[in-house]
Amino acid sequence: MQALVRATLTIGRALSVLLAVLLMLAAPLHAQDHAQQRAGLARVAGPMQLETGWRSVTIELPLTQPVPWRTRLMQDPPRAVVDFHTVDWSGFDPASVPLSGAVAALRVGQTGSGWSRLVIELTRPMGFAQAELRSLDGTTPTTGQGAETAGAMLSLQLTPLSDEDFAAQAATLGQVTPATPDTALTETAPRVPLGQRLTRVVLDPGHGGVDPGASYQGVTESHLMLRFARELAAALRRTGRYEVVMTRDSDVFVSLEARITVAHSTRADVFLSLHADALEGQQARGATIYTLSEDATDEASAALAERHDRDDILGGGVDLTGTDETVAAVLMELARVETSPATERLARALVEAIEGRDIRMHRHPWQQAAFSVLKSPSVPSALIEVGFLSNATDRERLRDRRWRAQMAQALITGLDAWVAEEATQSALRRR
Repeated sequence: MQALVRATLTIGRALSVLLAVLLMLAAPLHAQDHAQQRAGLARVAGPMQLETGWRSVTIELPLTQPVPWRTRLMQDPPRAVVDFHTVDWSGFDPASVPLSGAVAALRVGQTGSGWSRLVIELTRPMGFAQAELRSLDGTTPTTGQGAETAGAMLSLQLTPLSDEDFAAQAATLGQVTPATPDTALTETAPRVPLGQRLTRVVLDPGHGGVDPGASYQGVTESHLMLRFARELAAALRRTGRYEVVMTRDSDVFVSLEARITVAHSTRADVFLSLHADALEGQQARGATIYTLSEDATDEASAALAERHDRDDILGGGVDLTGTDETVAAVLMELARVETSPATERLARALVEAIEGRDIRMHRHPWQQAAFSVLKSPSVPSALIEVGFLSNATDRERLRDRRWRAQMAQALITGLDAWVAEEATQSALRRR
């Protein structure tokens, strides 16, 4: 009875604050019209031209005006990236560009802090032989539906590089300005419900760079989890049911808050952080699923409201810039209340799938803790201790590719079950 009263009071308080927030948000928010808001943005002024040959890839993209820009290269898989400050991608569909040659995929989006991004995914290492954004005379016409007058033209030419030369050019370009991870693209188009499209999974290999994580007998957690994350990502993509984003795809340091930002900026459906700790005494053994503990919720909301960019936190299109601290915390709490049941269903599905594959789990397979990387209000998140480096049996299995493949298949089975259940829940909510 007491639990029921507490639940009723909690819901009542949440509804009361939500009503106040909605009244606040209903106030006039725009001091200028939409056209004025877009005036400082470049837009795509016509169709992208992509030509490929045996030794080159040439791309031309007309824009309405010149903007600051920069290039960089990224690995695993090889990608050529162009950042703009900034381009409005509305009306431009990269899927409409016919792909050929060494171009495997094209993606566009927003990376935050006023930057936009064009990603050219390649089948082999290629670098920039030419890259320019030249101003036009303002009268150059472009063709195609909805074409505008072009004020600038982006021209790129990519040519093959060896692995060593690709890494060297990537390092050189990366020194010009700090790189924004390719994983930080934000979509603006509406999404169809889960289960009717590819499920977007963010994989977070723990630690990296200056933070190797646990280390035991020459094996480091950061390297081992990066290897497993790559294997899991490949297995997920092979199903044809998932698209995968990695918080890191090389041995680099990524802050905890940056990992959370990746999940929100890519509109992830689920976030999985992969770890393999070492504990003194070597007693801990077996896979463990962690979700955020309820006790940490209020503290997590307060810390995130103060420390993190508020337009990144909710990931659902609500801009909290300039919002009162209390209102911001309540909005995050409401988002977490909505996400919590999905997170619990995720944990149960993963535990059942791992146990269903006869993979050894910890005696308490699902636990809750205040891991910082799980403090995401609007993305179902779980931290998976794949095993413990401090345990000899776990360590041997973690280094066994066949065992890792078995674990990957178990996680895919769990995700499949979770997606099916979330699709059912979503359909019920829409009725």
